[in-house]
Amino acid sequence: MLNEVKSARAEQAQARRALGRYQHARRMVLAALVVVMFAVLLFGQSAFPPESVPHETIEMVGVLLIILGVVGRLWSTLYIGGRKSSEVVTSGPYSITRNPLYVFSSIAAAGVGAQMGSITAAIGFAVICAAAFHVVILREETFLKEAFGTPFQAYMARVPRFFPKLSLYQEGDTGGFKPRLLRTTLLDGLVFLVAIPFFESIDGAQQSGILPVLFRFP
Repeated sequence: MLNEVKSARAEQAQARRALGRYQHARRMVLAALVVVMFAVLLFGQSAFPPESVPHETIEMVGVLLIILGVVGRLWSTLYIGGRKSSEVVTSGPYSITRNPLYVFSSIAAAGVGAQMGSITAAIGFAVICAAAFHVVILREETFLKEAFGTPFQAYMARVPRFFPKLSLYQEGDTGGFKPRLLRTTLLDGLVFLVAIPFFESIDGAQQSGILPVLFRFP
């Protein structure tokens, strides 16, 4: 009996380490995407003139998308609460999509692209972000199917992988809350908020001729 308990604990520890590697990969993908986005935006500009109504409107919508993305990531973390390696979480945002953290990250990425005042950049950044996370999602699914078997497969059959199905929403319980995880998620999300003043300074540098404009987005 004692050996079985030790074996179960060892398997749980191994599962947590494996999932930790996937979560680290997620953060690295997110950081790499942000760097690429910033590099693109340094030399790109919206086809809509700065200070014009379309340009300003797209930027403001982008700010709302960034805020939605950051808040959504925090909401998701409240429910996952470190439970992902020990049970199948199916409530809150996880009741409408299996990967709400990635969904909200893609929404925030759209907001970052919109800081150019460009619809094309907003959509493009969201698509690139979602595509990059798709690889991480597939690896996580393989791990979770092995770790949880039938319960996770039933969850996969019921809840969509990415695009939320709102009719499935269930409030459920947040379980054990871990402030450290919420703090980590908040710090990750603040990278998106940094985009707002950053791109305002880029706009000013481009208008003054300090930065060259190499291409324009509609």
